[in-house]
Amino acid sequence: MVKDQIGSLNEVYIPFIYSIFFFVLIGNLVSNVPYSFAINASAVVALGLSVTIFMGVTILSLSKHKLKFFSFFIPSGTPLALVPLIVLIEVVSYFARAVSLGVRLFANLTAGHTLLKILSTFLYKLFSSSLIIAVLTLIPFAIFIGLIGLEIGVSLIQSFVLTLLTCSYLKDAIDLH
Repeated sequence: MVKDQIGSLNEVYIPFIYSIFFFVLIGNLVSNVPYSFAINASAVVALGLSVTIFMGVTILSLSKHKLKFFSFFIPSGTPLALVPLIVLIEVVSYFARAVSLGVRLFANLTAGHTLLKILSTFLYKLFSSSLIIAVLTLIPFAIFIGLIGLEIGVSLIQSFVLTLLTCSYLKDAIDLH
């Protein structure tokens, strides 16, 4: 994936990409253990990680391309009259990258963990009531087990998506267009 996204000449970034992937993956999977802290479901950690990646990619691009970096905000073939509007839109879009990585990770993990917490509390109340209701609760419990599997899948997918987007941002920083 790294070679496809960034290119085989830029293999120097592979340890960075792998460390991000495994940090997010392990944080996501550990958070699926009951009564553990969901480190990536914390807004501070998720946004801090995404802003740090964004700043690193921007510094890399500035150091590699110097002032030519700012040509990233003006697409080729843009009419001169539209340049101020396009630059404003591109700058907002560029800074939205910093927030979007963290919000995506935070929102998906928080939503899944909140759903599992609500359902587990509800199932506990049903299981601890009468015997007949406890037997009937086995059907929703099977669905709950399926949701746990889905949450593990979301943990894997979120790690992959964050890594893929980081590779994409690195490719933009290295090649500019």
